[in-house]
Amino acid sequence: MVRFAVVCASNMNRSMEGHLVLHKAGKNVESFGTGTKVRLPGDSIDRPMVYDFGTSYQRIYSELIHKNPQLYKKNGLLYMLQRNIELKSSPQKFQHTQEQFDVIITCEERCYDAVCLELLSRGGRYGKPVHVINVEIKDNHTDASKGGNTILKLSQLLDNSKNLDADINDILNSVQSDSPHELLYNYMFY
Repeated sequence: MVRFAVVCASNMNRSMEGHLVLHKAGKNVESFGTGTKVRLPGDSIDRPMVYDFGTSYQRIYSELIHKNPQLYKKNGLLYMLQRNIELKSSPQKFQHTQEQFDVIITCEERCYDAVCLELLSRGGRYGKPVHVINVEIKDNHTDASKGGNTILKLSQLLDNSKNLDADINDILNSVQSDSPHELLYNYMFY
């Protein structure tokens, strides 16, 4: 079974939607963020809510309920955090994990770049290959849901491959032809 990681900036919306759909499909999956901090929309555009990675989803949920429950219910953050609480305890930073995956799916080009740079900085000392694929997804609830469907289709094709290294280009071409999301790909090493 292929071991998947799904990565976005804050490990809140897109990567957690990907985590959810892959988890429901019985895939071996973890999720991460690559940003310096976890950022959520605040009560105004210039005042985001900022947390450290490792801050529990439950704590964030409780703070939002305390600050402005109507706003955070209306903009979907409370629902998103409820989903996240069901999957794991807190957002995790990709750069802090030593876990190894067969496929890393990122949800934004800057996250793809951050993952590739992190893997390069590790020097490939284990010689273990990893397929890094970016599925470009806008950071909103609707697009995260659509992106989750693309990630699921991609994961099913990857998981069903008898020879992932040989089949990867055909799989990517197939998904790209049916998907509204731009794909990027890199073959790297742990």
